[in-house]
Amino acid sequence: MISMQYSFVLPSDYDMSVIDRRIADKGSMTDGFPGLAFKAYLSARKGERGASDNRYAPFYLWHGPAGMNDFLSGPGFVALSQSFGWPSVAAWSVWHAELAPGIEHARYATCERLAIAPHTRLEQLRAAETALAQSCVSQNKALVAVAGYEPTTWTLVRFGLWADLPPDLADGAQVYRVGHVSRCCAG
Repeated sequence: MISMQYSFVLPSDYDMSVIDRRIADKGSMTDGFPGLAFKAYLSARKGERGASDNRYAPFYLWHGPAGMNDFLSGPGFVALSQSFGWPSVAAWSVWHAELAPGIEHARYATCERLAIAPHTRLEQLRAAETALAQSCVSQNKALVAVAGYEPTTWTLVRFGLWADLPPDLADGAQVYRVGHVSRCCAG
């Protein structure tokens, strides 16, 4: 599995209802997209839950590279980049993804990007992150928990979808509103 996210930082006076309308109008376009486990349409508003800026930042979980490649080379991404610019796309190899029933009811998302220290025992980190993702869904009532890593910059990602925000958010976690969740099938 592969997760990916791109983010558009918008001006501080940007009317975020434009993003809300875009998600409402276009969110269902990726429903059923081949190879997609889910796409969460995310936005953040400057000053809300610690957000430093206005942001549009969808997060994807793909069953494999074929669906991701088809999306990035397809007309939807072309239209997006014509509207907002050519984004840098972060991608992570997924160690574990835990999905509960009802992810389409998510109202919030959290995303942490953490540096992996040099010479970290990756098998131990992978086991710990897998256990954390599993417990987030089983004990903390997350609807989704994804753990992955990117070995070029040695970055760990922790992503969660929530019906309600957990009271014990990690310092530095980016909090988003969820406008829509698209799903598909195995790829």
